[in-house]
Order: sequence, then structure tokens, then C-alpha cells
Amino acid sequence: MELEEIVEILKKDPDKAVPELLEDVRKQYGEIPYIMNFMKDLPEIFIPKTLYDNSIMREFKNLDPETVELISIGVASALRCDHCLKMHIRIAKRKDIPKESIFYAIMIGASLSNAAVLAESTRALASEFPDDEKEDEKGQCCDPNCDICNISGANLK
Repeated sequence: MELEEIVEILKKDPDKAVPELLEDVRKQYGEIPYIMNFMKDLPEIFIPKTLYDNSIMREFKNLDPETVELISIGVASALRCDHCLKMHIRIAKRKDIPKESIFYAIMIGASLSNAAVLAESTRALASEFPDDEKEDEKGQCCDPNCDICNISGANLK
């Protein structure tokens, strides 16, 4: 959506702008997401959120809609948002994205979610055992025998 189109939408009466935006979303997704349906009676929130989401989700010049949908699936998977995940899977099916591609997007999201848990948790563990590690100036452990960084071979105390 070009800036001029956004300005025109913002000039409209909310009673006209909201239904137009909802119809545009329905055309793009084949359905109205729950959150948008919930917010439609709050135009002061609905209109800017919808315009923002449109700018992020549909206006990429270097990513095709299928890639954006697969990213959405991976993120919904990582965030464990069941409703978003199911909706984006339905949208991906409508876009004829193969089941295998959808599965790999889910696996990437799951892997990143797992890595985030491990990164946060091992840092918390390391912070409780500060004498067990040596760090460089950037806060990175530089001990190749570190029991925290090499947890798979560590003998936990």
C-alpha cells in the first residue's frame, strides 16, 4: 500500500475505512483473522494496526507472499501461538504452498525457539556459577573446557 493510499484511508470516516480494510484483508487472506475481527469496533486501534501490519506483511519488495507466509508460520510456531499458526497454515494451503515446506517452516521455528530457551537458560545457569567460567571482554566464554558451554560433556556439580 502506497503512502498516498494510507493518507486517503486516514481521511475517511472510520465507519467506511474499517469495512474497506476488512474486505481487503479478506481478499488477501481468504478470511479475517480473529484479532482484527475483535478490534474492528475500536477504529482508533484497528485502523493504524491494520495499516502497519499491511506495510510489514504485504509490502515487501524482496520477499514473495509465499516466503512471508512461511516466515509467519515459523514465527507462530516459535511463539507457540496455536491460533496464528493454524490461520497461517490455512493461508499457506490457499497459496498452494506444499505441506513439506510448511513443515520445514515449523521445524525452523521450533529449532529457533529451542535455541532461545537454551541460550537464556544456560546464561542463567552460568550466572549462578560465575567461578566456573572465564569470559572475554565481550562476555563470551573462552575456556574450551567450560562445563557450562560444553554441557553435553560436562560433569555437573
